[in-house]
Order: sequence, then structure tokens, then C-alpha cells
Amino acid sequence: MKRTIKKIAAVVMAGAFVCGMMTGCGASGSGASSSAASKKKITVAATPTPHGEILAKAKEAFEKQGYQLEIKEFTDYVMPNNVVDSGEIDCNFFQHKPYLDDFNAKNKTKLVSIAQIHYEPLGIYAGKSKDLNSIPNGATIAVPNDSTNEARALLLLEAKGIIKLKAGVGVAATVQDIAENPKNVKIQEFAAEQVSRHKDEVDFVVLNGNYALNAGLNASKDALAIETADSEAAKTYANIIVVKEGNENNEAVQALIKVLKSDEIKKFINENYKGAVVPMD
Repeated sequence: MKRTIKKIAAVVMAGAFVCGMMTGCGASGSGASSSAASKKKITVAATPTPHGEILAKAKEAFEKQGYQLEIKEFTDYVMPNNVVDSGEIDCNFFQHKPYLDDFNAKNKTKLVSIAQIHYEPLGIYAGKSKDLNSIPNGATIAVPNDSTNEARALLLLEAKGIIKLKAGVGVAATVQDIAENPKNVKIQEFAAEQVSRHKDEVDFVVLNGNYALNAGLNASKDALAIETADSEAAKTYANIIVVKEGNENNEAVQALIKVLKSDEIKKFINENYKGAVVPMD
């Protein structure tokens, strides 16, 4: 019996010794993991270019402040709002306010804008035709089909004298609001992410800034015409950070916004996108 007790004691002591050698049998390890777990984590839904790229650049500075950032990329304009509305994801970064307002109205969602980050000029790009001053009669122009971006495209076409819209329609314009069409252009509508794929089938395309970048185009050097900095569009279509109503004061989201508005990120945007993406003050 005494021998058995001694053996048990020896095993316990050996175990304690090994435990100590291994930094306290998880005491230290759990401290390290709890340190990581204590970091406030947010997940952001974004389209890949430029939003995902900008977030990737901001990630290091954000995490130095004691947060964690996960970026979930989407290639459409619907799912990033759905996952924020469902609570699956904390916020998104891909859209402008008119699109958000239209989405909320149509889908009964309660999403809110809490910060403007940058502006992406909409542009007209060559397809089969190369000269906006010599548009063929009956030319086809592809535009985004969602109501806000279609209106934006029509306003740009009007600014270039290609069509004339009914007075006062502004950012609510549709193809039915075309009052004058001297070249008999045909407006062909596609989902925003699909427009660039039809570039070789139509005379011209009107592209959102992010989808132009995805197609290897830059509004400042490749577009035949772009929205001007003093246009109604520039004041209206800034890209925003969006959360579900009630989450406006999320500490981590607010910290991320500060990073996205920092001089470091503004410099990154200016140097990398060269006018195709313009940081907001």
C-alpha cells in the first residue's frame, strides 16, 4: 500500500513538473488566446475593387488599434446589403446613398449610412465606336439597370449632349424620361456588374467606377467622358459605410471609419487609383 501511494505521488509530481515546463498546462496559452479573443472583431462586406483593396490596406492600421477585421467580398450589389440586414455581417462598403435608399424602399430593410469614404466617377467608355462626337445614328449604349445608377448614366449622357431628359427628373430619371434623342440611340440595360462584358457588342458602355477597374479601365485615362467634380453626381454618389439601424455607434466600426478617412488611406487611394477613385474629406 505504501509503495502504491509513493508511486502515485511520484506520478503527480512528474505531471506537475511537465506541466510547469509546458508553461503552466495552458495557463499561458489561454492568456494568449484570451488576448486575441479580447480584440473586438468586425466583418465587412465589400466588392473587391476598390473597396476590398482599400479595406485590405486599412487592416494593419486598424488591427494595431486592438481590433480584428475580416473582409468578405461579393461581386453583386444585393448580397452585401442582405447579410448586413440579417445581422450576419457588421457593415458593408460598396454603395452610394441613392442606391441604399432605393434598396431600403424596395426590400423593407433598415440600413443606414454612417460615413462617406470616397467617390468613383461614372464614365462612358468606347465599345465598337470610339468617338462621342461622331455617334452613329441608332448607336447602342449599355447602362446599369438599377434605378439609381441608370439615372446617373442618363444624366452623364445628357451632360455630353447625347440625349435630353425631361426637366427636373434629376437622379430619378429613367429611359421613359428621355425627351430628345437626336441620334436615336438605343439604351440597353444590364445589371451593373454585367455591363463591361457587353463592351464589344455595343457602341458605348457607361460603367460604375469599381466595375471599370475590374475590367482593367480607369475613368481618369480611359473614359471618353466622366462625371465632373462639381456635378450633381459627385455630391450625391459618394461611397459609404452602411450598418443595420441601431448599430450606428458600434465602436469597432467607428474606429474603422477613422482609419479609412486617415491621411494614409487617402494617399493610398490617390496613388493607386489616379483619379478613378477620389477620397472624400
